[in-house]
This record gives sequence, structure tokens and C-alpha cells, in this order.
Amino acid sequence: MISPHSDAGQAFPIYITVVAGLLFLALAYLAVGQASVNRSGAQTAADAAALAAAQNTRDQLTGAWVKVLQDPTKWQDVFDGRTVINDPCWRAVQLARQNDARLSACFSPELLKYRADVETNKSVGRSVVPGTENVKSKASATAEIEPLCKFKLPDVGAKGADLPQLTCKGKVWQVKPDDPSGLPKPEDLFDVHLAD
Repeated sequence: MISPHSDAGQAFPIYITVVAGLLFLALAYLAVGQASVNRSGAQTAADAAALAAAQNTRDQLTGAWVKVLQDPTKWQDVFDGRTVINDPCWRAVQLARQNDARLSACFSPELLKYRADVETNKSVGRSVVPGTENVKSKASATAEIEPLCKFKLPDVGAKGADLPQLTCKGKVWQVKPDDPSGLPKPEDLFDVHLAD
């Protein structure tokens, strides 16, 4: 005989509540995942933009070094970044755009370093978290240019001296201005990497 006060059927509302809770949690995790992907995209764009500005500077420094090749007393200024270069941030703009972001700032906090700040073009999107529809991810990155070469200036008053040897990461270059094809390339003179 079944009691009129039986617990049969009481589990169904609990089941519905648990399933609804799990569904909400799944949607919340999806929102976190969307935000994480958007943030990752912003960081990729910032890294690429900072590296682009630094590589452009590296190429300009190499050109500046070639211009003063006959005067080794000016080499160190070039390797230290103490020479006039054109604004390299136009390359950062291009790389940010290629990564679906907008460059909000590009500057050199110190010699041989470039910082890029970006904001994604796309928002995080609609989710169970209110207010995310218009939120865009922001990120920043700093790239640095590391000189790789050392040289010793000839003694003062030395006549007919050849240009100094240039040692770059263990490789020795006999610098010959009349043979441009034998000169070190930008990547031989400078390393470009993201700052820690």
C-alpha cells in the first residue's frame, strides 16, 4: 500500500535545479574562455607590435652604422642606440592591425627598447556575465634591441690602419667598406627579443 505522503517524484525538481546550475556554470566557463581567448589575442598583437618597432629600429641602426663605417669612433654610438632614427612605430601599427587590434601607444621608454600598447578590435562578446558585450581586451609588451658586437679602436695616430675587426657573438668580421655584400646583416649586429 502506497502512502499518500510518499517521496516519489520529489527527486525531479532537485534534478532540474542541479541541471540548471550545471548549465549556468558551463555558460560561465564559456564566458571565461571567451575572455581568455580575447586577452590572448591582445597579447599576441602587443608582442608583434613591440617586436616590429624594435626590428625596424634595428634595421635603421644597421643603416646608420654603414653610413659611418669609415669612422669607427662613431660605431659605439650606433650600437648604443645614440643616433637619429625615423619613428619605427608605423610598423607596430601594421602588425597590430594584422592581429585584429589597434595600437593605442608606441614609445621608447629607454634607448634600445620599445613598448606597444594595444586594444582588440573585437569585444569579449555576449555572455552570461552582464556588461561584457562592449569590453575589449588590452595588452602591452616591450621589446629590446641587444647589440651583439664588440670592437677595439685603433691606437690614436696609427696611420694606414684598417678598420677594426668586429666580433659579433664569436664571429669575427673583417670590415671592408668596398665590399657591402661582406658586411654583417642587421641580425648579425643586433638581437631583438621581448623583454622579460
